[in-house]
Amino acid sequence: MKGRGRKFRALQLHSPVRGHDGQARGLKQSVNTFRGKGKQNWTGLECGVTVLEVGVLKSSARRPLIVLLSALVLSVLAPPPASADFFGDPLGFFSPPPREYVPQEAPPPVRRSAPRSTKFDKDAHKFGKPAGPLAIVVSVAKQRVTLFADGKEVATAPVSTGIAGHETPLGVFAIIAKARYHESNIYSSAPMPYMERITWSGIALHEGPLPGHAASHGCIRLPGSFASSLFGFTRLGARVVITRDPVAPVAFSSPRLFVPKKPDEVPVATGSVPITPVVLAQAQGTASVASNGAPSIGASPATTPEADPQPKTEKKPDAAKRNGPVSVFVSRKTGRLYVRQNFQPLFDMPVTIAEPDKPWGTHIFTAMEVDGDQVRWTAMTIPSGYLPKAEAKGRHGKKLSARETERRARLAADLANAPGPEAALERFEMPQEALDRIGELLKPGSSLIVSDNGLSEETGLETDFVVATP
Repeated sequence: MKGRGRKFRALQLHSPVRGHDGQARGLKQSVNTFRGKGKQNWTGLECGVTVLEVGVLKSSARRPLIVLLSALVLSVLAPPPASADFFGDPLGFFSPPPREYVPQEAPPPVRRSAPRSTKFDKDAHKFGKPAGPLAIVVSVAKQRVTLFADGKEVATAPVSTGIAGHETPLGVFAIIAKARYHESNIYSSAPMPYMERITWSGIALHEGPLPGHAASHGCIRLPGSFASSLFGFTRLGARVVITRDPVAPVAFSSPRLFVPKKPDEVPVATGSVPITPVVLAQAQGTASVASNGAPSIGASPATTPEADPQPKTEKKPDAAKRNGPVSVFVSRKTGRLYVRQNFQPLFDMPVTIAEPDKPWGTHIFTAMEVDGDQVRWTAMTIPSGYLPKAEAKGRHGKKLSARETERRARLAADLANAPGPEAALERFEMPQEALDRIGELLKPGSSLIVSDNGLSEETGLETDFVVATP
């Protein structure tokens, strides 16, 4: 068809087409449609397709055609099924080659770089191995650590202790575990190089950043050079003291302290004083009640032997049980004496207290040197009874009651009038049986702790005595 200025489009049909006369026109038929004002030319295709003068298929015919074309395209582009060989692909033209399994080695663990100390590291130069028993004193108020050896100051360095809400605990501790590189299992695997643990609840000394103020979650951060030098020569059991203000050991002597005994034979108790042997399996932190009603670490007292006219003697202890220094703790709160060696409890027994209401304070006596029957001692007095700033005016800033105000005033007066080391030793009497047994185990580094407080909950198996001094 011809038309001036008109456009047409040819639609190729691949099905038999019949015209107005009913005669088949063949397998191909060109149908011309016009755009414009022309009318519909012809309709009636057997396939149901109607051509309008605008040249667009009806939606009812267009949808099946789109579906068929889409299915054809997808069938060509889609990958063959895995079972193509079963359906007539014996040569495997459409089957992808099998993938070869190559085992991959696990990547090596990524070690986080240790935080380096800041400019304060210049205050902590490396030092050689000191001689004599060690004492590490940390001052929270001054944010400094001081190392003492044989009762003398060896080195000092800045530290960073716990922030508010994660305060570093105050008290008497000992190093119970060491690791050259350790990662925190509480705070996102934070690196803790040269870690020296003092409690199993997570408090330790280690290298860390020093911003110049308290910034840790309770640990004591040390400068890098100081931490590495300290780690090199400290041993398990080394004394660690954490106080508010700095303290230092001083030379001390008293006839009430222990005297070395020959390790051949030592007379044992004949029934006058019940000595409580400690069962290790029951000494993990709970205190049982002894027969006299006072709490003790470990099992209940063993059967008291009957008195004999001839004093019994015990054999020389095995050398393996006498290798380490002995630790002794006397508590005014419980009225008992406790003995440990190599982190293992040995025995405990009651002590005689002349005036139970009078405070003792907290004092540490350490044997620096043992020469025959002579012992050179040092004493260190630890202040206690400080109130945190948040509790100075009571909880939430409320006014304290008259009873609480009186109690705090009495406590402050007792602490202010706390006796010195000499007076504290005179306020209790240790049984002679305990003095003899301890004298046999006495070695350089052995210590006696005297305190108004009881044992901390941190005291257990594989620890030395832990005494909190809040």
